[in-house]
Amino acid sequence: MTNENKAHPAVGSSQPRRLFVYNGGFLTQPRVKRILELADWQIRLGLPGDEDWVGTWGKSPTSGRGEAVAARKDNPVLRVEDAFLRSVQPGRSGEPPLGLMLDDLGVHFDGSAPSRLEHILKHDPLDDSALLNRARSAITRMKSGHISKYNAFHPDMPVPDAPYVLVLDQTAGDASIRHGGASDATFRDMLVSARLEHPHARILIKTHPETQAGHRTGHYGPEDENEQVKLITAPVSPWALLDGAMAVYTVSSGMGFEAILAGHKPHVFGQPFYAGWGLTDDRHPVNRRGRNLTRAQLFAGAMMLYPTWYDPYRDELCQIERVLDTLEARARAWREDHQGYVASGMRLWKRRPLSEFFKADVAMVFDDNAERAAKGANALERPLMVWAGKEEPAHGTHCPPLRVEDGFLRSRGLGAELVPPLSLVRDDLGIYYDPTRESRLERHIAAATTLPDRARDRAARLIKQITEARLGKYNLDRPLPAGLDGLEKGKRILVPGQVEDDASIRLGTSGIATNLDLLKRARADNPDAVIIYKPHPDVEAGLRDGRIPPDEAAKYADLIADQADPIALLDHVDSLWTMTSTMGFEAMLRGVPVTCLGAPFYAGWGLTTDLGQMPARRTARPDLIALTHAVLIDYPRYFDPITKTACPVEVVVDRLASGDVPKGRYGTRLLAKLQGIFASYAYLWR
Repeated sequence: MTNENKAHPAVGSSQPRRLFVYNGGFLTQPRVKRILELADWQIRLGLPGDEDWVGTWGKSPTSGRGEAVAARKDNPVLRVEDAFLRSVQPGRSGEPPLGLMLDDLGVHFDGSAPSRLEHILKHDPLDDSALLNRARSAITRMKSGHISKYNAFHPDMPVPDAPYVLVLDQTAGDASIRHGGASDATFRDMLVSARLEHPHARILIKTHPETQAGHRTGHYGPEDENEQVKLITAPVSPWALLDGAMAVYTVSSGMGFEAILAGHKPHVFGQPFYAGWGLTDDRHPVNRRGRNLTRAQLFAGAMMLYPTWYDPYRDELCQIERVLDTLEARARAWREDHQGYVASGMRLWKRRPLSEFFKADVAMVFDDNAERAAKGANALERPLMVWAGKEEPAHGTHCPPLRVEDGFLRSRGLGAELVPPLSLVRDDLGIYYDPTRESRLERHIAAATTLPDRARDRAARLIKQITEARLGKYNLDRPLPAGLDGLEKGKRILVPGQVEDDASIRLGTSGIATNLDLLKRARADNPDAVIIYKPHPDVEAGLRDGRIPPDEAAKYADLIADQADPIALLDHVDSLWTMTSTMGFEAMLRGVPVTCLGAPFYAGWGLTTDLGQMPARRTARPDLIALTHAVLIDYPRYFDPITKTACPVEVVVDRLASGDVPKGRYGTRLLAKLQGIFASYAYLWR
């Protein structure tokens, strides 16, 4: 049986195969080794036996060693390369890949011989409707999320005005050039052709990300610029550049593949994997291909059937959708954080978690003097970050601050007990709990009314995951209150207490602003109801204000649910009354009707009974799925405490559900215990 007819060995082989390697990178790069292990390849050194394979890194300078051994011993060769969606930073910056191409026939960029990818594109039916629908959805996600092979660029960075001709440079000496039937001279010919074929058009040369990062030289430089030709060296989005192009010229660049996905028919001067399928203008055709494919079919073969994708959070192989989740989260983090920050109004214990959460190449600078922090941010050309409740007028004297606050899936444990957050929000307009001014969350909610189906499906799955795992903001392991079973069903109203000096109470309420007044109003409007009062955990711990004496609370509530699990209570009540508690949103996720006496972020959109004053600007009418996408996907950022990296919301849901969350540092835990002992002196450290 020929190699071409063998089953793809990358995924799903029943028995691990031994892979003998002669390139140190297979041993020194843990991610590469791990992906191979998960794909049932066992790395070995020495000489292979009759049933063994030889592994090489593509057509790298070291691949000749393995090729020579394989030829002498008559062993098959597995060629390994980075997948087409690799990472945020280029590999030479030290970031490991999110996938590999494991090819038992050849290498995808070698136009002189078939590869496993070419075999898939030529012979696979590629007619499965579910597969092609996933492909179309993934293409849309890449375009809308500005996701590429490398992602250290700025989607909002302006590109030249359209139209223009786009010429794609590559790094000098790249193996895809020589093995794609091209040379350095091909790049000169390509630029000449672009000028001759578009004599009156502007021509932009897009430099390679590794050239921009200073790792490798390209084929074009300032000497190629003139009145018609300009270099694009800034870290702009490739998708933004493609949007404005009237024509695209490439030798074998991966961005040529993205040009096809963007709707172009690029002029191709080499023999890359995407040429020869009817989607390119081939100047050096690969005659053995000849099959016409759609963009979705090309994508399905090259991005879904061919690569071996890896989920770094769960340490397992995965499908492309998880890779897109990962890159969206990590690219967002890099794009927002890479300049570093000047931070103000941050309590001492929060500073190390914040530095990890918003990690950048430069250290975060902390300064609690508002005016000095604002001046420092301006001088350093960094964003100014302020804890939302600590914002002062002086913070906005030189640059508008970014307000930071805990997210809605925060931790397993209380913030007041110094448990670091897994979720934070970062708001450039206002902050979600302040209805007196617009917040970035409000804009996300308004925009969510037009979510695509794939985004709605993700939000619906997220609701299901959260509710089935019984997750909330703090996720405290507490029981249901004694006496609950004896209360009449069908009339139960849950009234969650809040921290009365909290900013959401000060800014988001008018008439009713204390827990006792909330209880009184709930009883007055519902005289025959069974009212369950749940004190706030921070208040129960004695760390914040808002305690109602038990005898006073008993005048209006049928049950005081002290030290109870608030999320479990939602399964046993028929409605919830609140001022501005986040529990209102958690109730909505579980189908519990909510009445608001204040103006929390989830009120005023037509999904709650609103008895408070609502901002007139909240005119959008999202459904629960759209609201959830805005609140839990669009607005917050998430941090995985295991890998210490930015992550998608689903990873935090998994961590919270499993309890796989490391305890805080010993010093912080000790401080939290002391804080509990001396709770009456909390004003000294808050």
